[in-house]
Amino acid sequence: MDEPVVLTGAGGRVGAAILEGIGEDYDWRLFYHSHPDEVLADGEVIVGDVVEEEKVRDLVEGAGAVIHLAGDPRPEAPWDSVLENNIHGTKVIMEAAADAGVEKFVYASSNHAVGAFETSERTPEMYRPGDDFRLDGTELPRPSNLYGVSKATGEILGRYYYDHSEMDVCSIRIGNLTRNHPPKEYERGQAMWLSYRDCAHLFERSLEADYGHAIVYGISDNERKYYSLEGAREILGYEPQDDSADFTFEGEPIEE
Repeated sequence: MDEPVVLTGAGGRVGAAILEGIGEDYDWRLFYHSHPDEVLADGEVIVGDVVEEEKVRDLVEGAGAVIHLAGDPRPEAPWDSVLENNIHGTKVIMEAAADAGVEKFVYASSNHAVGAFETSERTPEMYRPGDDFRLDGTELPRPSNLYGVSKATGEILGRYYYDHSEMDVCSIRIGNLTRNHPPKEYERGQAMWLSYRDCAHLFERSLEADYGHAIVYGISDNERKYYSLEGAREILGYEPQDDSADFTFEGEPIEE
């Protein structure tokens, strides 16, 4: 992609994984909520709030793609915050990007948009190898909290702006992103692990693939899984390299 790529929420964990992995490959516009202590890639640094409409319109002007990570990331975030920062903020930047003729918009959705599929009738078996329950991105959202409601709403906004503009939109339901090894000591964390390396590769494919509109899952190629990776593989060309089964529950690599 020759045009700049806007990355909102550049100071968060997902932003760090993306910039550490593919930071040298694109011309970035890095959007931070406050002045960063460290910038992980070369590019233009802009500080502001995603609900500032004039600033956001300047941010996306002339960009080829937007990766939108910004918002309140707390699963327990109250309604006032998710309404303003996650829902309204996503609407502001999607509309600005569509009006500016941005080619691709990549939206960071969340496992919390579908967290209520994890019912007492399915767990803990759904977290274990051999269980055949899979979510594949075609199911309706089933949020587990108000944060998940905001992420599901962002997916619907993405569908709206795809249908009413020339902009492709990909929503990625991100699992549990951690550096170096899966979350320790519990099955669910292993089932939904996303490594930093696979995260960067997944977002790279979302910038490079042709897809129109897509909702895919963002996890590594884990032996334990209840999210299907077929959509990400077939639509984006995602080829994950890591597997939580290569680690003990204490986070130690398993030696072959």
